[in-house]
Amino acid sequence: MGQQFKELSTKHIDFIGNQKIYFVGTATENGHVNLSPKGNDSLRVIDANTIVWQNLTGSGNESAAHVLLNPRMTIMFCAFEGSPLILRAYGQARVLHRNDRDWEKYITLFPKSVASRQVFILDISMVQSSCGTSVPYFNYESDRDTLAKWSENKGKEGIEAYWIKKNQRSIDGFESEIVERSGITIDI
Repeated sequence: MGQQFKELSTKHIDFIGNQKIYFVGTATENGHVNLSPKGNDSLRVIDANTIVWQNLTGSGNESAAHVLLNPRMTIMFCAFEGSPLILRAYGQARVLHRNDRDWEKYITLFPKSVASRQVFILDISMVQSSCGTSVPYFNYESDRDTLAKWSENKGKEGIEAYWIKKNQRSIDGFESEIVERSGITIDI
């Protein structure tokens, strides 16, 4: 039976700390709903009402574009081992790029990466738990290092060129503001 809470409990925070994967959901009023799996060392629980996660460079930039238009966000965690549990944190999010005022405050919480694209801050309005008894067991093997190797090979300038080419707009054409808020200059 599902339960709702106003904030994360100590038990919830401990559960989140043991997860190897989480899922981020965002949507605008129109267009496609985005659901992104995230991993590696990219999430921090700041307090019972705040989660921060680092967004590394990827093929799309949906979460940033969506949050700029509609700040609703859901983060979901699933138990793939041990006792079954699905935990969702709902709330309002904001996105930080490297030229934004609070960037340094939050980016330093994560391992340094040339692929660091944004940081999202979720202000939690509700937490919901549900049983998760139909979620299968999976064994964690290891984190993938493909993105880290790819981004290191590209370097800062290569990553910025990728952002210009692939990350300025969502699949629905919504702006991500990555160029202007990251201080990238486009040569014309």
